[in-house]
Amino acid sequence: MEVPDILPWVKPKELLLTTGYPLRHSPTPLAELIADLDRAGLSAIAIKPHRYLGGLPPELLLAADDLGFPVIELPERVAFDDILTDVLSDVLDRQAAVLARADRVHRALAQIALEGGGLAELAAELSRILGGPVLVTTPDGRVLAGHGAADVHHLPCFEAEPGDPRLRTETEPPGLADHHGVQHALVPIVAGRVDHGRLVAFAGRRAFDAADVAALERAATVAALAVVKELAVAAVEDKYRADFLRDLLTGRLDDPQSAAVHAATLGWDIELEPGSGHRPAHSPGTKNPGAGSRQPLRGPGHSQTQTLAQAQTPNKTQTQTQTPTPTPNKTRLTVLVAELDPGQSVLPASQHALRPARERFAAAWQTVVAVRDRSTPVAGFNQEVVVVLKSGDDPDPLVRSLIAEVSGTGGGGRRTFSTGVSRPVSAVADLPAAYDEARRAVRMGRRLNGPASVVHFDALGVYRLLSQIPDPAELRDFARQTLKGLAVDGDPEAEDLRTTLEVLLDTNLNVAEAARRLHFHYNTLRYRIGKIERLVGPFMERPDLRLDLSVALRILHMRGL
Repeated sequence: MEVPDILPWVKPKELLLTTGYPLRHSPTPLAELIADLDRAGLSAIAIKPHRYLGGLPPELLLAADDLGFPVIELPERVAFDDILTDVLSDVLDRQAAVLARADRVHRALAQIALEGGGLAELAAELSRILGGPVLVTTPDGRVLAGHGAADVHHLPCFEAEPGDPRLRTETEPPGLADHHGVQHALVPIVAGRVDHGRLVAFAGRRAFDAADVAALERAATVAALAVVKELAVAAVEDKYRADFLRDLLTGRLDDPQSAAVHAATLGWDIELEPGSGHRPAHSPGTKNPGAGSRQPLRGPGHSQTQTLAQAQTPNKTQTQTQTPTPTPNKTRLTVLVAELDPGQSVLPASQHALRPARERFAAAWQTVVAVRDRSTPVAGFNQEVVVVLKSGDDPDPLVRSLIAEVSGTGGGGRRTFSTGVSRPVSAVADLPAAYDEARRAVRMGRRLNGPASVVHFDALGVYRLLSQIPDPAELRDFARQTLKGLAVDGDPEAEDLRTTLEVLLDTNLNVAEAARRLHFHYNTLRYRIGKIERLVGPFMERPDLRLDLSVALRILHMRGL
C-alpha cells in the first residue's frame, strides 16, 4: 500500500502490506479504512509502523477488534521481500500438492480405463481414494454407476423415485455443496463439447477441500473417456442389431424362420416355445387377443364414446355362445413402438450441448428393458424406438410397467412420448404385420388423445380403417359432407347438437337413455332430434346414414386433419 486510496486496487483474500507511510496524514479515519478493507474481503493488513507511525494507532486496533479483522505488526527488521517469498512459496507448495494428488488420481483411474474398466470400476476406485460414496449420472441425474450410493439416497439433493432415486442436477451447481452436514462435490463430464453427465463424490472420513475438487475434475476427464468409449462400442453394436431388427420387421429377410437363430447371435431371444401354435395377426371370426382386458379407445372429452364395432356388438348371451373355446395363454411376440411427441423444447443442463434427444430416448428404453430381460430386442429407428416383447395374450401390464419406468426413473429426458402396441403374434413371420399395427396405433393414438397416448391396435376399432386413408383432405370432406351444418367449427349450437347425436348413436337410438345421460327432458330431446334430422337427414330411420354419421363423428375426434 503506497497510496491512501487503496480500495480500488485490492482483491478478496489478499494480505495487504504497508509501512504506514500513506496513513500518517490520511484524511480518512483509520476506523473507516479498516471497515472498508473488511467489506472488500481482505484477509488481513500487515503494518510496519515504526518509521512513520511510531506504533499502531489505538483507533485502528479498536475498529479491527470490533470487526474481527486481523492486524499484524511487522518488526522493523523484516523486509517485505522476505514475506512475499515465504507466502508465495507456501502457496506454490500447496498448489503443487494439489496438482500432485490430482495427477495420482488421474494416473490410477487412467490405468483402470486402459485395462478395459468401465464407469463402475472408476467409481469404486475414486470412492477408495476420496473415502466416500461416488456416483456417475446422466445429465438429468439418472445414476449410471456408483459405489456406496445407497448411503446418500436419503439426502435432499436426490429426487425420491421408487427403486432408483434421481440426483437433482438442475439445482446442484458444479463445485462443493452441503446437505444436512454431508458435503459433496459435483463436476460435469464433458467430451467434445457434449454434456455426458455428472461425477459426484460425497465426503466420508473427512471434509473435502480444493485438492479433492481438483482430483474430481481430473477424474471427470477419465470418466468422459470411458463414456465416449462405451458410446462408440455401443453405437457399432447397436447399428448391426438395429439393421437386423429393421430388416426383420419390414419383411426384408429372405428366411424369416432362421431369424431367431441369427437374433440369438446378437444376444436377443425371439424363439417361441414349440407348443405356442400359429395364430395369424388378422384371424377372422375370433376375438382379438387381450381385448377384453383393456378399455375401449375413447375420443377426447367423450366419456361415453364407443367404437362403431362395439356399438354393433351382439348381446352378451350371443357373444358367449359364439366365442370359441379360449386357447391356453402361450408365449407370444408383441411389437411396441414409442415415438417422442413433436413440438417439445429441451433446456440444456449446462453450457455444453446434450446428446440428441432421440439418442437419449433410445438409451432410456434400452436401459429399462435390459434390467428386466437383456435378451429382449430393442432398437432405435430414427424417430422411434421398437421393442419386441415376449408375453402372453395380454401384454398390457408389461407395456404399462415399461412406459412408467422410462417416463420416471429410466432417463427418457423427461419428454413426453406416445406408444403403439400391436396384437400378439405366434410366429416370427408375423412380426412385419405386427410392426405395421404398432406404428399405425401410435400415430392414431396421438391424433385421438394427444401427446403421451398409449394405444393398442386391437382397441382402435373403426379407427383402424380410417388410419389406412392416406389423404386427410378426403377424411375432412367426408365428415363435412355427412354432418353438413353440424360440422361447423366454433359454432356452440353445432357442437351441442353433435354431442346429442353422438350420445344417441352410443345408446343405439334409445331416446329415454340418451335424455338421461344428457340431463334433458324427453320432449326436449325429441325436439333436438328433429333439428338434427333437418340438417343431416332421417338418421333415426336409416341405418346406413347412422353408419356414415358415426364414422364422420370419429373423424372429427382425429387431430391434425
